Amino acid sequence: MSKTSATYLFALEPHDETTLKLQASVVKFRSMRTRNTLRHLLFGLIVSCLLCATAGPVLGKAKAREPAPRFSATTTRGEKFNNASLKGKVVLLEFWTTWCGFCLQEAGFVDRINDAYADKGLVILAINVGESRKTVKKYLEQHPRSTRIVFMDDTNLAAMFEAKVYPIYVVIDRDGNVAGEQRGAAGEGALRDLLASGGLGDEDDDKDEDGK
Repeated sequence: MSKTSATYLFALEPHDETTLKLQASVVKFRSMRTRNTLRHLLFGLIVSCLLCATAGPVLGKAKAREPAPRFSATTTRGEKFNNASLKGKVVLLEFWTTWCGFCLQEAGFVDRINDAYADKGLVILAINVGESRKTVKKYLEQHPRSTRIVFMDDTNLAAMFEAKVYPIYVVIDRDGNVAGEQRGAAGEGALRDLLASGGLGDEDDDKDEDGK
């Protein structure tokens, strides 16, 4: 091998080593970027699940009942409610949004319960959270409800019960105390159990059927 050839090959060695290092760095960078992208996607998925919950109810621990915070609410029909006017009634507060799929799924049986127990001392207030009147009205044109609807700016209830995930159900008993709370969609059976904790149960239907 000539001196020129040897010099040429010697000069290539560091160049090839540098190239390999650069290639390794590119592969490592792409791998890190892929992991970061996956982390962001996973984080977004977790946040969405937390905002529109379906993991089941989170019921309050058994303890002495406390009076419901002082509140007022005006429905889209112009009806006005507060603690005093609802004394002697079982009250279900439903916190919901138009973008919550589980809220839409459960709206049907919430309305059925409302229709079945409206003359038995049950008052349901479905409180929309964080959306404009225009948005809610347009939504209700497509998904009409029999339950009383309350806009967020017509009540202080959303702030009082810290509604941050949906749906949320809160039951107030006939004495005006908070009887139970459910955070997340769990089906009609769970909601009826929650209402029973407030003093409303299937025995009300039995009394009507027996005429007593």
